Amino acid sequence: MGDTKRGRFIALEGIDGSGKSTQLKYLAEKFAKEELPFYGTMEPTSSPFGKLMRQVLRGEVKTDPRVAAPLFVADRLDHLLGETDGIVKKLENGIHVVTDRYYFSSYAYQGADLGLDWVIEANAPCAGILRPDLTLFIDIDPDTAMERIRRNRDVVEIFEKKERLVRTRALYLEAFERLKDVERVEIVDGNRPVEEIAEDLWQRISALL
Repeated sequence: MGDTKRGRFIALEGIDGSGKSTQLKYLAEKFAKEELPFYGTMEPTSSPFGKLMRQVLRGEVKTDPRVAAPLFVADRLDHLLGETDGIVKKLENGIHVVTDRYYFSSYAYQGADLGLDWVIEANAPCAGILRPDLTLFIDIDPDTAMERIRRNRDVVEIFEKKERLVRTRALYLEAFERLKDVERVEIVDGNRPVEEIAEDLWQRISALL
């Protein structure tokens, strides 16, 4: 499957309800079946920054968006460069890494409050250290996304209301268009059975390995 000396870095993106976490589990099974070294990870992380971000997302800690956005960047930088679980180190050791979100999620969600230019600039250190070999955007209809969110969670947070999802999806697509010269992004139809989506994702990823 080509040169795998350096692991491949894949980012799964999509509005809430698109099924990224589910697909991460399917992909872990695919990599295991092929006996390929794999590390699946999520953001926010379990670092102090990540724990604080989870409190912010749950509404337990209130903060201004211009404070939250840099906290996401700090957590992401720790995620990249951590001594033991750092993504960069794993890739250097030949491990393929798939994460359920990366800086495009900041562009889309935080860009709604702060403006896309500001958020892209704030995330420049992360993009400068590591760009994904491939970003896969699981595109799902916001109505279906809301149905999934309501079915799987006791509380629908304010940032996950349908209007927010519509705006977030639009910002994702705007960011993809603006950064198409420096980012490799492929859009995957997410309005299908999860098994079909999983096979589609795997076919796209395995072409890189």
